[in-house]
Formats: sequence, structure tokens, C-alpha cells
Amino acid sequence: MTDRDNQLWLRLWRERRTDFHQRGVNRLLSRFWPAFAPATGSRVFVPLCGKSLDMLWLAERGHDVIGVELSPLAVAAFFRENHLQPSKHRQGRFTLWRHGRIAILCGDYFALAAADLGPVDSVYDRAALTALPPTVRARYVAQLRRIVPDSAGVFLLTLEDAEEGASLQQAQSVDGELAALYRADFEIALTHVHSLFETDPQSGAPCRVEYKLYQLSGKAPAD
Repeated sequence: MTDRDNQLWLRLWRERRTDFHQRGVNRLLSRFWPAFAPATGSRVFVPLCGKSLDMLWLAERGHDVIGVELSPLAVAAFFRENHLQPSKHRQGRFTLWRHGRIAILCGDYFALAAADLGPVDSVYDRAALTALPPTVRARYVAQLRRIVPDSAGVFLLTLEDAEEGASLQQAQSVDGELAALYRADFEIALTHVHSLFETDPQSGAPCRVEYKLYQLSGKAPAD
């Protein structure tokens, strides 16, 4: 992201404007992860992880979890609020916080190299993609492709605004922007869609949003 985007994110954590943080484990994760079925002991990467409780849930099911988060306040809050005593040390451009099966690299996702991240079996993206400005999303996906192996699957949760006049049936399809971002390197399967009417924070009018779960599998590089 741009420095302006990064500073905005850091300011949200400083000012405790973190309404986006879920106070429980994501229901789609707990419902559908067992069918996604990465092996116990596999290593799960959580980009833009904040202080998500989903990392605890994954670790409790025997996974090694590696997150990346820009805000040191978010990282510190994760360990403090869950009564964990992490170790900390510098690792290149990042500070690595670790306790048990959970490690978080504090720093800029876009500065990550594959060597910083280490081996990854699966990626858990809880709306990290859709939280980014549209102009940054292609860079986000390109960076993901650089730092995780082709064999890694992606468990991708998105929040998508329904297009004006779109039917519920039309919501049961892969979003066009998402297809354009991922189809070159991933096979895309839309696993679940849940439509809700919510209040638009700007206009106050009701609007329909789609909570979707995609499961992506990497395509092998062409010879």
C-alpha cells in the first residue's frame, strides 16, 4: 500500500477505531474449515491478521499459524488480550512475535519475502483482500503469489456489495473483480454465499451485501 494507506491503518489502531475487529471466531471459518481439511500440523498464513481470534482457533486445531500485521498495537493487543506471553526478536525488516503455535511478523505485508515467511501449506484470508482499496488488490494478489508456494490453497472470505438490481441468483456466482485478480494463477471455487441487508454507513439506506467463501487452489506454472 502507499505510505498514506499505511499511516491511516496505524492511526485507526492508535485511536481504537477498530469496529472491523470480530469479537469471536468467524462462523464461516468454524463451519467450513474442516471440509477444507489441511492436515493437522500444517502451517497456515494469515495476511493482515490484526488481532483476529481466528488465529487462536486454528492453533487449537493443531495448525502452526504465521500472521503478518502492520500495527504493533494490534499485535501487542492480540497477545495481551489472550493472556499470552510472546517472545520477540528482529527478523530483517520485521519484528517476530511468537507464543506456542502462533507467530506474527509485525511489518508491511508488501515487504515480505518468501524467506521471511517460511513454508506455508494454506492461506486464511478473512476479508483482507476486500479491506484493501481496489487500486491495491492486484498488488496484494501478486505479492501472495510470490511468497507462498504454488501448492498452497487459499480459504478466502469476502464481503461484497450487491450490484444495484442484482438478483439473489446472480449473487451465486464468482465476483468479476475477484475472478480477474485470481484466475491466472488459481482455480476458483465459490463454496458458500450468505446475503444480508445492512445499513449503508454513509447514506443510512439499506443495502444488500454478500458474505462469500471461496476456496482457491494454485495452478502449476506453465512450462
